[in-house]
Amino acid sequence: MTARHLIRIGVLLTAAVYAAAASAAREGSLEYRVERIETLMQSQGLIDMLTQLQQLQREVQQLRGDVELQGHQLQEMQQQQRDLYLDIDRRLQGSQPVGAVTPTVPTTPATDIPPVPATPAADAALTPPPAPVIPQQATVATPDEQAAYEQALNILREGRYADAAQAYQQFLVNYPNGRYADNAQYWLAETQYVTRQFQSGLDEFGKVVSLYPNSLKVPDAQLKMGYIHYEMGNWKAAREQLETLVQLHPDSTAARLASERLQRMSREKR
Repeated sequence: MTARHLIRIGVLLTAAVYAAAASAAREGSLEYRVERIETLMQSQGLIDMLTQLQQLQREVQQLRGDVELQGHQLQEMQQQQRDLYLDIDRRLQGSQPVGAVTPTVPTTPATDIPPVPATPAADAALTPPPAPVIPQQATVATPDEQAAYEQALNILREGRYADAAQAYQQFLVNYPNGRYADNAQYWLAETQYVTRQFQSGLDEFGKVVSLYPNSLKVPDAQLKMGYIHYEMGNWKAAREQLETLVQLHPDSTAARLASERLQRMSREKR
């Protein structure tokens, strides 16, 4: 081997030694170690972020499921309450005076009419049945009546049906001819209906129709009477009541609901 080759080998070995020393020195330097730590921390941070993201995705999916379930439950509750709060006094200020006007019948002097012998049988045959007494409602509510009515209505909205029934009964005792007597009678009947006291509810709704024939609550009362007959299995009476409602009040919301129930009865072959 010539001296030139030996010199070349020596130069290469020296360069390799310096390179190895420089690499070792860099690896042992503070800057290198800091870079390694930062790299590891960044990698761990990405892993943590990915883990948190996956956890958030699972929570969002669970929340979506909860929201869908609650939405379904809310729809069911709204459907159940639809009958009770069909018109939560939407027409509170719209009721009209319901006093019936008795037409004046001209009379003929007694001398122009030949006397007719009175017999018990004839008197019984000619005596008409007593007409229902229709209360003359006031057109304006007093402050006390207004406060009592709103108090009873608030109790009903809270779902305290027994307390609401007592409040409306007391209202009708205190204000039998009050501005909101027809409304109070209707909501009293509602407390019976929602607690499934069907016969009592039927009687109370019937009072709305008979005592307050001009009230805006009459169509709703007739609707609930049809519903009660349906719940009691009186299919014929239910159909007759609902059909009568549609005929008498065709443009009312109650008539639309009555038509829906009649269609349901047809599907059920009631």
